[in-house]
Amino acid sequence: MRYGIAVFPAPEIQAFADSYRKRHDAQYSLIPPHMTLREAEQWSGDKAAKAIQQLESAAQAVRPFTLRFNRISSFYPASHVVYMALEDPEPMTRLHKAVCKEVLALEKTAYVYTPHVTLGRNLSADELHDLYGSLRNRPLDYETAVDAFHLLTAGEDGAWSVYRTFHLTGK
Repeated sequence: MRYGIAVFPAPEIQAFADSYRKRHDAQYSLIPPHMTLREAEQWSGDKAAKAIQQLESAAQAVRPFTLRFNRISSFYPASHVVYMALEDPEPMTRLHKAVCKEVLALEKTAYVYTPHVTLGRNLSADELHDLYGSLRNRPLDYETAVDAFHLLTAGEDGAWSVYRTFHLTGK
């Protein structure tokens, strides 16, 4: 089964993101706006059981926190993605590190973990520059409380659903 791990922001942030994702993100209908904690991959039943234990430990190690989205950014030229960026990504980075160890440890990646909410992906160069150009100077000020993260599974149609929720209870 294909699993992913994500945090869902507050409904008003999802509504803002979806207003752009409808036109600029082919995955709009498959998953709500989210911040990926760990990229999706296939897991065996045994790995899933061990991963759930690791996710329970991660949830117990991190306490709830608040995030503020304060600008629009892009991964250009590395990829044609426009996204909502965090004022301070450190709390999400801490949660990412708590999740991505032991059985969920990541091999070296070609990129630095950058928590974000996607507004558009796989855009043509013109679409990327039009969307980013229209949004980059727009004032942005959204806050969201993060008190849980979610283990997701992908259905045969590619749509993601919550398999299990892990509430942050750390010290």
